[in-house]
Amino acid sequence: MTINPISRRGILGVFAATAVTAAPVMANAFGFLRGAGDMRRIRMYNGRTGESIDAVYWVDGKYIRESLNEINIFMRDWRTGTAIGIDPRTIDVATASHRLLQTNEPYMLLSGYRSPQTNAMLRSRSSGVAKNSLHVTGKAADLRLKSRSVGQMYQAAASCRAGGVGKYSGSNFVHMDCGPVRTWGS
Repeated sequence: MTINPISRRGILGVFAATAVTAAPVMANAFGFLRGAGDMRRIRMYNGRTGESIDAVYWVDGKYIRESLNEINIFMRDWRTGTAIGIDPRTIDVATASHRLLQTNEPYMLLSGYRSPQTNAMLRSRSSGVAKNSLHVTGKAADLRLKSRSVGQMYQAAASCRAGGVGKYSGSNFVHMDCGPVRTWGS
């Protein structure tokens, strides 16, 4: 019995073929957001409630239920105290965008979940609030960073191509959601 040694070039060839074969599948997978990583961590604070969160919510391909529960409570409607399950894909978009921005500053959360009552009240005050807002279903977040411009945040989130991204320069925040891929704003 003869064993043929495998050359370094042969091993690299196998890895290259595997990467080329897997690339189209991975590129189209929603969870595979550029910059999101094998360990995902979200850092935010809420100026209205004074609360902060620093949570690792994904490790080695699995969401951590306890961390997601903490995020759900943190991103609750601060006006009513109501919390629902925030879609983890929204957190993925924010996390990937944050990594692309290369900052350690936590996001300032302006709006996560909105109860139907809060959304209706905001809609009565502003034409910029959608009747069927994804905030009402826990699929959106309005975020701000002091160290990055709205334009920089917008570009980072839009480059993920994983949901909706709205630029609100006049109000100094970016909307990120896990709905259909689209962009808007000034």
